[in-house]
Amino acid sequence: MTGPLTGPGLDGLPGVTDWQLLPGDPRDTLLVAGGPPAARGDAAPGPDAVRAEADGDAAVLGTDLAALPAAMRRLDETAMLTMARVLDRTRLFRDGGRATTEEVLAALAAAPRHAWIVRRWLRTLAAENRLTTDPATGRHHALRVPDRRDHARALRELDGACRDLGYPPAMTRFFRAAAERLPLLLRDGASLQEVLFPDGGTDTARGNYRDSAPSRWANHAAASLVAGEARRRAADRPLRVLEAGAGVGGTTGTVLEALGDTPVDYLFTDVSPFFLRTARDAFGGHPGLRPALFDIQADPLAQGFEAGSRDVVLAANVLHNARHTGRCLAALRELLAPGGLLVVIESCEEHYQALTSMYLLMSPAADERGWFTDLRQGQDRVFLTAGEWTRQLDAAGFDPLPVLPPAGHPLAGAAGQRVIAGRVRPHDGRPDPARVRAALAGRLPAGTPLPRVHAVDHIIRTDTPTGATR
Repeated sequence: MTGPLTGPGLDGLPGVTDWQLLPGDPRDTLLVAGGPPAARGDAAPGPDAVRAEADGDAAVLGTDLAALPAAMRRLDETAMLTMARVLDRTRLFRDGGRATTEEVLAALAAAPRHAWIVRRWLRTLAAENRLTTDPATGRHHALRVPDRRDHARALRELDGACRDLGYPPAMTRFFRAAAERLPLLLRDGASLQEVLFPDGGTDTARGNYRDSAPSRWANHAAASLVAGEARRRAADRPLRVLEAGAGVGGTTGTVLEALGDTPVDYLFTDVSPFFLRTARDAFGGHPGLRPALFDIQADPLAQGFEAGSRDVVLAANVLHNARHTGRCLAALRELLAPGGLLVVIESCEEHYQALTSMYLLMSPAADERGWFTDLRQGQDRVFLTAGEWTRQLDAAGFDPLPVLPPAGHPLAGAAGQRVIAGRVRPHDGRPDPARVRAALAGRLPAGTPLPRVHAVDHIIRTDTPTGATR
């Protein structure tokens, strides 16, 4: 990286023993670490975690959890048939044809921002022995193409799989509509938002984030942790909650229900005004809820939020969008009061079905210069594993709590939805971002924009560096 913030320009900053400079737009971010935090033991399930697991189980009582892996596999099988059908339409693989990835992208006229999805298709089909890739030439051939009737039958049978997973009929219609429009969606000739929010309605999205069995389990477990924090905190003031990326409120309603009559100052935030309007319609009668705009990619303090002002930060199915996980977690930690709780719901397993539907929402914007700059850089993936989330929380200054549901639970691998939580770790040796910024201001040429500065407990190194690193 070039410019005034390289090499000696970052040495000797107050309290800083390690740093990482992350390129950004409109400005860079500097992660700074000081001395090592106090050693901690492995996280053990406390009473709140035990109760959260029980509340999650109660939310799916009567659901045949043993049937969920097979249902997810049926969705994935249908997705692979759809991928193969779309690839076959390029005619590149007929009559023994061999094609490079670039030729496939060109034949599909895929928008550059969606190229990663097509690359994942090719790798997925190869891994499932439905396509052969020559490692020496990088050419793909021998595509197994389903009969049109087989594909149509698989699309019809989505109903059963969706029912087993607890999805409403709207989700089945969404999966079918996305499959039918997939070539157009890849070209950005149509928007998946139009399919997910038909006529501006949110029923389909709610079906995904609220009604399915994995979502019900995760939402109730997360709500239980938030309610446990209300019991833990002093009752002399409302529990201060910020929900980041609240979207259609698929988790919000469950949390408010778990809190009951507990006084709460609940900030329902999202980057889109569309969802704030939805929140006013759905939760406008709740006396403690306030909608506000919030972008997880930007500095919370620069958006008008106060450091140390929240007891709980809740983020359900949104933090995978963070371009750099460590930067995002450090920024959210700064919003929390000492000992505050971060509760995250995330998919930690990747499923093929999303490659023909929801992943199209996760591609970078057409005008975005880069994409992920953390450990996912260059990997054509969106989601972190549960272990990666735990390491990221630890590095950002949280004491991670046990991931729920625990390994071995029927839902842990079936759908991959996990509840990941951490408590702000006290650490006197963490650098003061204000002092670091002041020191930088004295070193940089006049007019040079100062970077965002976030303190972390340690820097996570990756094989593909994201910027200048000490």
